[in-house]
Amino acid sequence: MAVQLAPHVPKMASDDGVIAAAKKALGDALLDAKEHVGEVSLTVRREAVVDACRALRDTAGLEYQQLMEIAGVDYPERPERFEVVYHLLSLTKNRRIRVKVSTDEATPVPSVTGLWPVAGWLEREIYDMYGVLFSGNADLRRILTDYGFEGHPQRKDFPLTGHIELRYSEVEKRVVYEPVSLPQDFRTFDFLMPWQSAEYVLPGDEKAETPATPPPATPKTTEKPADTGAGKPADAAATKQARKPRAKKAESAAIKPPARPRKPKGAA
Repeated sequence: MAVQLAPHVPKMASDDGVIAAAKKALGDALLDAKEHVGEVSLTVRREAVVDACRALRDTAGLEYQQLMEIAGVDYPERPERFEVVYHLLSLTKNRRIRVKVSTDEATPVPSVTGLWPVAGWLEREIYDMYGVLFSGNADLRRILTDYGFEGHPQRKDFPLTGHIELRYSEVEKRVVYEPVSLPQDFRTFDFLMPWQSAEYVLPGDEKAETPATPPPATPKTTEKPADTGAGKPADAAATKQARKPRAKKAESAAIKPPARPRKPKGAA
């Protein structure tokens, strides 16, 4: 039984023939092309990435007009450890393609800002997170980390604790930057042992340093019943008799309601 899609669901063009068309359009710029789990990935030469993206955008039958994202991947074991991955979308055919290039820490990747101006922000993010350089980007600055940040956080060899610690100093009354120094991995303690209290005094704890002296005990002044002002003890027998419940009267002695008078004969 054929399944019909709802009329509002956009149709997607098949990827059949995309690899063959890409090989023809890219020529020597294409290093590898494969399709996996319904996704087409192209690996191109780094220096030809701009021409390759232009061909994918302008060639009839391909028409990947929009740059959706640029991602970075780090493979420290490779000579060219970084991959820059471009995700393109075809607006006319509603399908996607992935373009990948490889580079190292020193070799820049040509910028695609001349094709898609939005790439300026995306390339800055890759530079900030991985340290990949982009030639032709007129504003290649950090975009996610703070001023003076050291290193690139998404690299596999970047320490999880970072290089610089940002904290508020109670002594200087401002935010300070200091080299990270941890007594244990991934932990920062301001005292020697976790089960010991901190060396500084928290607000309100100063009251506990000098506990208040408890007031002296009040001397006992009632040693015998006469000191309390109470009277003589009551008679135990009389008290017991008074507490007994009263006996119930017999039902025969109960008061009966008066009888209703009879009406005389002939009365209305």
